[in-house]
Amino acid sequence: MAEKEEMILSDRTVMPTDDYIFSILGEKKILWQNIISYATDNFKDISGVWNYYNDGKQWLFKLTQKKKTIFWGAMLKDTFRITFYFGDKVESLLGNSDLPLKIKDDFKTSKRYGKIRPVSLKIFSAPDAESVKKLIAIKIKLK
Repeated sequence: MAEKEEMILSDRTVMPTDDYIFSILGEKKILWQNIISYATDNFKDISGVWNYYNDGKQWLFKLTQKKKTIFWGAMLKDTFRITFYFGDKVESLLGNSDLPLKIKDDFKTSKRYGKIRPVSLKIFSAPDAESVKKLIAIKIKLK
């Protein structure tokens, strides 16, 4: 059984600000900034917003392109997690990409939620951030 992640942003009354997020992330702040900068610098109409969600009792960051959700971000005790949701048509794009084999395998075996499956990465290092950037590009390519 997987260990339950400790969500940091669970207080509905405390709106996440950049300063607050950066204080949580510490040295991993640069990885968060790198991912967000990549998305906003390389693609049109990208924006992000923090919202509190009652179902999970936490604040999540939603990165979008116009109305299309690109990914969801959550702060954890020692890092952050980025989650993408993809339909089946992404399988060949992922399979032909240079993403790590573990990401490809995790997608193939992940639980389906209707017609979509998640790809979720905990970000610990620069290679993890690079995988997120590749997944952003793939998600934006999809129609």
